[in-house]
Amino acid sequence: MKYVNVEQVQKKMGSRLFANNLAKGLFLLATLFGLVILLTLIYRVYTDSIGWIDFQFITSKLSTTAERAGIMGAIAGTLWLMVVVAPVTMFLGVGTAIYLEEYAKNGKLKSIIQTNISNLAGVPSVVFGILGLTVFVRSFELGNIVLAGGLTMSLLVLPIVVVASQEAIRAVPQYLREASYGMGATKWQTIKNIVLPAAIPGILTGLILSLSRAIGETAPLVVIGIPALLIPLPDGIFDKFTVLPMQIYYWTVDSALVAEYANLAAATIVVLLIVLFLMNSIAIIIRNKFQNRF
Repeated sequence: MKYVNVEQVQKKMGSRLFANNLAKGLFLLATLFGLVILLTLIYRVYTDSIGWIDFQFITSKLSTTAERAGIMGAIAGTLWLMVVVAPVTMFLGVGTAIYLEEYAKNGKLKSIIQTNISNLAGVPSVVFGILGLTVFVRSFELGNIVLAGGLTMSLLVLPIVVVASQEAIRAVPQYLREASYGMGATKWQTIKNIVLPAAIPGILTGLILSLSRAIGETAPLVVIGIPALLIPLPDGIFDKFTVLPMQIYYWTVDSALVAEYANLAAATIVVLLIVLFLMNSIAIIIRNKFQNRF
């Protein structure tokens, strides 16, 4: 029978504690580095936007004069884009999740679909822009209108909704389904009346997060030819439009010619950050409110 060698343990303990403290310090430095970069960017944007964000800036249309320029057109275009993205993403994403979790049998087909969904989540956004340009803009001859942009962005964020909906449906306790079946309900009645109501908080969280990403994306819209300079306000999904990220891109590029455009871009970034913060906060509130429901 071997006994513990106290001296040997004490010698190794010192090296182990050193390695532990070293790893802890490296992880702390990595975290602080990211926070410093983020705070620096926020501070720079905030200082450049001081004095430019007001009611006139929010409600005015785009103008070639920096002092008169506003983002009302970009806000309207962003809202119209969400009118297309939200329902398309919700129906396709939730429908796919229901099929995979409740109807599809474990096998090669389900594995292939699941693998492709996971791969789509890692595809660069510019690839979705090329797909939208080929299919919606040219093949369907929609042009660079709200509908084409919304369908393109829906494809981009669809994997987020599918995965989030799958996790929400999977988290519904099995005994709820069994109790429903025991009462004589069909599979669809169980899904409609038991599973979906219990999974709605998780599904809504995924949907809001996907919309947050869609609002902040620029590359797909650049590829399909969304104009950065657009004076008229869009009145529907068949009108040309621009969005907040495209407005930021336009003013940032042209800031080399007109210095004030950099301030306009910074002010627009602040508005976009506030919108994203509010949407993510709503998602967190929904998750925290309903996570202990069952």
